[in-house]
Amino acid sequence: MMRYSAFAIVILTTAFPAFAGTFTPPEGCQAFMTVQSRGCRVSNHFKCTADAPGDQWRADFDQEGLFFQSRINAEAEWVESLEFNPPTRQTLDPGAPDAASFSNLLSSGLDTFEFGLSKDTGERTRVNGFDRLTGRSVTIDGITLQETAYEFTETDLDGNILRQSNGNEYIHPDWRLFFSGPSQWNGGDGQFLPLDGSPMQFIFPGEPGFAATQPIFECDATVASLPQSRAPEGLIHVRD
Repeated sequence: MMRYSAFAIVILTTAFPAFAGTFTPPEGCQAFMTVQSRGCRVSNHFKCTADAPGDQWRADFDQEGLFFQSRINAEAEWVESLEFNPPTRQTLDPGAPDAASFSNLLSSGLDTFEFGLSKDTGERTRVNGFDRLTGRSVTIDGITLQETAYEFTETDLDGNILRQSNGNEYIHPDWRLFFSGPSQWNGGDGQFLPLDGSPMQFIFPGEPGFAATQPIFECDATVASLPQSRAPEGLIHVRD
């Protein structure tokens, strides 16, 4: 589940030139959706035949190019993530005390989680929190999504808080994906900052804008310069 294959290395080195206008997935992979979101982000979603059934990848681009990539499994667990500035890989530790479960969320309306994450830098952290269906639905660009409320806290192994977030996200039950929503983010200093990376457009093969690598929403100089607008991407949320 946490292999770091030659495929991932290809992604790091050749698949996504920083200023390319069209996303091209690696060999053996197929893109199936592009999502333009608030906060100056566009995400390209793809699947690869070499992965386990249910695994999905997402590649995130801002105005400067690719900055983040992740793979989730069929339960929307964060299997691995790749950050590019500087290059860092983070993986899900085996044997989670309370593994995240998309199935539990759909069946009961609530899913709690507690698990560990490890970076190739040697950093190890613990994450705990919950996802809960609110019972409300929203329609964005013709796509009906279910709203969730969530909270999570990430700590070091000594229990010191590194990151916290709470707010709302959206899920698509059939796609088994999370999408960003309005939230608050604390980078460990106790100050919560508002964020909103909600999806604005869902674009599918054959439609204008599919496989785009340039974001189009809220990309003025002020928004694009805010480092906290990308802060949650290295964690469990958002798993879209």
